[in-house]
Amino acid sequence: MKSFFRMSYPYILWIAVFIVAPMFMILLYALTRTGNSTLTFQFTLDNFARFLREPTFLRVLWTSLRVALLTTVFCILIGYPAALFIAGLPERRQTMMVLLLTLPMWINMLLKTYAWRGILLNFDFASETKVFIGMVYDFLPYMIIQIHTSISKMNPDLKTAAYDLGANKWVTFKRVTLPLSIPGIISGITLVFLPAVSSFVIPKLLGGGDYVLIGNLIEIYFLTAGDWNFGSAISLIMALIIIASMWATKKLDRNAQEE
Repeated sequence: MKSFFRMSYPYILWIAVFIVAPMFMILLYALTRTGNSTLTFQFTLDNFARFLREPTFLRVLWTSLRVALLTTVFCILIGYPAALFIAGLPERRQTMMVLLLTLPMWINMLLKTYAWRGILLNFDFASETKVFIGMVYDFLPYMIIQIHTSISKMNPDLKTAAYDLGANKWVTFKRVTLPLSIPGIISGITLVFLPAVSSFVIPKLLGGGDYVLIGNLIEIYFLTAGDWNFGSAISLIMALIIIASMWATKKLDRNAQEE
């Protein structure tokens, strides 16, 4: 048993260096004043109060949540029929379709966003519409794959039994397919909403600098303004929102599995 525990030492070291230490530094910066030396710290909550007090920052947060929510909803509306169609194909064709679906995911997000920037320059869309299109394109495969995985794991005898009991296709979908695919939908929501709400590359490139989300705000205060204390406070607020979202989706997943 001890030998197995020793094998976890590299992972514990990795977590301590690349997760715990950076989060501790962010927490330290968020709770101290700008210009502190490394020896004397003046702890304060002014950085959090500043964010909650300014309507502009709250508007950016609301916009980020709204865009992420819309992106997630559209990914479900587009991804569920696509996953259902792929799951109905023969096994070999399913494998090919999943491969074609994952191929764009192998390309760097920055390159894909630049490609969409060139395409959308030819259309007179609003900045928010361009950002929305870019996000749906980038995150849609994650939704489709998760839902397809849940649907493909279903026992086909359940649908056969529903037909034998007199259910039509719509009733079978509503009573059998949809409930059993809810865990895949919830996993897809997690993989779409969380990166969408904190995204900064897509809004920066497709928004043309006129569209700022919470990820761009953090980048501005870290790299442009040099206010690491306020940037760290925004990062912690964003982290709390992400943790709350993960807790909510995990609870929904647990309830769906129990049902």
